[in-house]
Amino acid sequence: MASDSVVIVQLPRGGAVDWYLRTYPPSGVASGQVVVEPVAAEPDGRLGPVEAGEVVLSVLSPEALARDQQEVRDVIQQAPDDAGPLVIIVEAAEELREDELAVVVDAAARARRDVVVRVIADA
Repeated sequence: MASDSVVIVQLPRGGAVDWYLRTYPPSGVASGQVVVEPVAAEPDGRLGPVEAGEVVLSVLSPEALARDQQEVRDVIQQAPDDAGPLVIIVEAAEELREDELAVVVDAAARARRDVVVRVIADA
């Protein structure tokens, strides 16, 4: 589905997910639908609070994105139009697989919204 929406993955620079996405980039990265944005972590290795956007969903791990696809679609579709970028918080991850990202990319494209997936820490 063609769309001007983009999914931005924010993650701790130099962490496990950063390494995984550089080593095994999903097709969404190659197509430009997914932008990987390594961010400087706090001293404890975790990302700080979200600075911009509206948090619409928080999950413990990225597996929940694939498992709860309808919930991901619903929260993105039903977010107010005046909200800034929509943010999905992933508390911890070792990797972020193609199928997990594809759910967010599809939902963002359908809603024509930009979505930030913010991975807070390594698992």
